[in-house]
Amino acid sequence: MRIRRMDDDDFDAVVRVWHTSGLAAYGFIELWQQLTLDRAREIFREAILSRCDIWVAELEDGIAAFLALHDSYLDRLYVLPVQQRRGLGTALLEHAMRTSPAGLELHTHQKNAAARAFYEKHGFVAVKLGVSPPPENEPDVEYHWRP
Repeated sequence: MRIRRMDDDDFDAVVRVWHTSGLAAYGFIELWQQLTLDRAREIFREAILSRCDIWVAELEDGIAAFLALHDSYLDRLYVLPVQQRRGLGTALLEHAMRTSPAGLELHTHQKNAAARAFYEKHGFVAVKLGVSPPPENEPDVEYHWRP
């Protein structure tokens, strides 16, 4: 596995990781279940790529995970479902921790038990419960990691 910055040629592969992983993780969000790959490309370009530094985890057969950071805010961390529990998410999270040694913040959905367990295992602490902004409007939780 190699972690590197995303380049222009990675766009479609990264969006596929995001779309595939989101569909698998967010069965409780109707909007996610209706999201097409074409619409995912548009959203990713407008809302993520335009404001985040993106890092990819690349295996021999392609990109299997990515991390999107905006300063100390961990905006996205997604791993293809078939590649989960193999250390890719941990490697990307550790990269984020090295990039932001003073700490990290993130939000995830309260119903996303797997993500919550992952972050808590890596030292993140839930600091606030809330609701994600429209159009999702789902209960979420804010996490902080402080070394």
